[in-house]
Amino acid sequence: MVNRVNTRPDTPGKQDWRARVLAERATTSPAQHDSEAAHLALHVVGLVTPRSTVCAYVPVGREPGSLAMLDALRHHGVQVLLPIARDPGPLSWAAYDGPDTLVRARYGLREPVGPVQPPAAIGTAAVVLLPALAVDRRGVRLGRGAGFYDRTLDLAAPDALLVAVVRDGEIVDELPEDPHDRRVDWALTPGHGPVRLGTTAGE
Repeated sequence: MVNRVNTRPDTPGKQDWRARVLAERATTSPAQHDSEAAHLALHVVGLVTPRSTVCAYVPVGREPGSLAMLDALRHHGVQVLLPIARDPGPLSWAAYDGPDTLVRARYGLREPVGPVQPPAAIGTAAVVLLPALAVDRRGVRLGRGAGFYDRTLDLAAPDALLVAVVRDGEIVDELPEDPHDRRVDWALTPGHGPVRLGTTAGE
């Protein structure tokens, strides 16, 4: 997701982490990005079951993944919902029916052209794939700072799997955390596939 102003200030250190990860992603060659995206498309189907619903997103720029990840889900019999970003408030959703159904949207994103579903549609998803710059082993996710997902994830089903999609080196020991941050259950990486996250000892 493209960075936007969050009404809640970040914990000190988040911007340093963002700058570090974005600088590292900027050095990724197109061939390396495409290779990692292909592996993510293979791994993602291990998280889902046919005839379920997944909330996902369209990767932009150097974000891990590609449309191949979304197409793999559809070919596996999964309904894919993609976010519709409108300020202010939580994300709305629309069904993904293939690359030809996407149009350019605000903030440099691509969105489906079909009917828009309300934010509560995320509650139908068994899996929610989240864009992330990094995630730590406790499940703390570092986003771009826009706050869209902070305003949305409380509407997800209690048993939905929240999955941060990152590169292999973007799972770290500990990230700064704010009180409003929602921890995730899994990371999905090109080299390791699904990685279970959880609390550290003593928490």
